[in-house]
Amino acid sequence: MSKPRLHIRHVNLARGFRGGERQTLLLIEVLARRGDEQGGVEQSLVCRRDSPMRERLDGVDIALIDADHALAGHAQRPRASLTHAHEAKAVHWAWLERRLRGTPYLLTRRVPQPVKDKPFNRLTYRGAAAAVAISSVIEAHLRERNWCPVTRIPSVLSGQPSDPGRVAALRERFAGRTVIGHIGALVDRHKGQRVLLEAARELRASHPEVCFLLLGEGEDEAALKAESADLDNVIWEGFQPNVGDYLDIMTLFAFPSRNEGLGSTLLDAMDHGVPIVASRVDGIPDLIEDGVSGLLVPPGDAGALANALQTLLDDPTRRQALAEAAQRQLAGFTPDAMADAYLALYRRIAAID
Repeated sequence: MSKPRLHIRHVNLARGFRGGERQTLLLIEVLARRGDEQGGVEQSLVCRRDSPMRERLDGVDIALIDADHALAGHAQRPRASLTHAHEAKAVHWAWLERRLRGTPYLLTRRVPQPVKDKPFNRLTYRGAAAAVAISSVIEAHLRERNWCPVTRIPSVLSGQPSDPGRVAALRERFAGRTVIGHIGALVDRHKGQRVLLEAARELRASHPEVCFLLLGEGEDEAALKAESADLDNVIWEGFQPNVGDYLDIMTLFAFPSRNEGLGSTLLDAMDHGVPIVASRVDGIPDLIEDGVSGLLVPPGDAGALANALQTLLDDPTRRQALAEAAQRQLAGFTPDAMADAYLALYRRIAAID
């Protein structure tokens, strides 16, 4: 008699679509593509009815379960082999599913802040078969809590494609300009765009050909635009689905985050050969070795950021060396590598169950 197929129930109850949701989709898509090959799995996803993930999963072989909060969606489908909670509210859903139906669960922790030592957090983490950290700093925090077994599986590049026609149009639009790019939610307390604006002020006189091109949207968008209204070297491009086209025209990528679980956007910049200047904070040093695969600066230090950008603007040879070194390390940060690691963990947990 054949063994029942492994059924993974992913849970992501986020309202929007940011890095964690993109990583969830990448994992689901790889597992769906594999089908029955290499021990493929059946998948379902518990998400909000207004989740942007639904549209992006159109055509993917996965069952969708409606749940706008942790109390919903528990009896809509047969019991899965295990539950994978991809964000904080999902952990609560997975814990309740285990209480109601006995389903084991694992969780992925993506943010660098330590889990607060509260009774319900202790309960839900201790109930997990495993906790996955996406970076060394998160792994260290989780091991310090010692609430459940911990392993590290990093976030991965998303393989952002580029269209030659659109890239050519962008090159024509920015002809004569040197583009320093930034991609991220416009939330300064997290991504540090105000640091980047101050660096733009510092470089405006010495490098008039440089423009700072920022892609993204978020809660600080109006305030940041108002604060930079006098800067003719700053361009706000808004949310763009085709970020690969923009990466292809960037000379440098600036990432002045104040806190960062890992920074998977950096992997996409590396994949497109864009040299990086980023903050030396949280999980970012897992991806970038200072002076080898990019330059790292203290978080919140606009002067250091401006100096590092100027150093690379004035040294094309070093830019190329940093970009090439960064690309050489990408083999360990692919969606297939992530899927292999999670599949091994899924099978281990299911076997224990």
